[in-house]
Amino acid sequence: MSGSTDRKQRVISRFQRHLANPVNRRLPFQTLLETTGRTSGLPRTTPVGGRRVGDSFWLVSEFGYRSQYVRNIQADPRVRVRIAGRWHRGTAHLLPDDDPVARLRSLPRFNSMAVRAFGTGLLTVRVDLEG
Repeated sequence: MSGSTDRKQRVISRFQRHLANPVNRRLPFQTLLETTGRTSGLPRTTPVGGRRVGDSFWLVSEFGYRSQYVRNIQADPRVRVRIAGRWHRGTAHLLPDDDPVARLRSLPRFNSMAVRAFGTGLLTVRVDLEG
């Protein structure tokens, strides 16, 4: 990854971690992805944009395998997703063979525009929801 790409990810990640995510986590209908911290073992909650389709929830990670929540999924794919204020348990699957740009066209427009604009290594994630 180039220096400018690394710098872009650091700036965006810092903004999200310290400003956007703390605010978004408090919004009652913000979609949240909860993973288990790969080192701490503690729940880690990340605001995400995506869409439920049947028994699956689809999203695109803007930093792909460099996203902390993707790294947590690699260590433990059991997750929870809060959709419209309700928590659902599920199993996350990383889909490197899926076309993330095409996938974004089927997801909520505003979030998809931000992911395309700021993303540096897009990766599709599907969460198969339980019951």
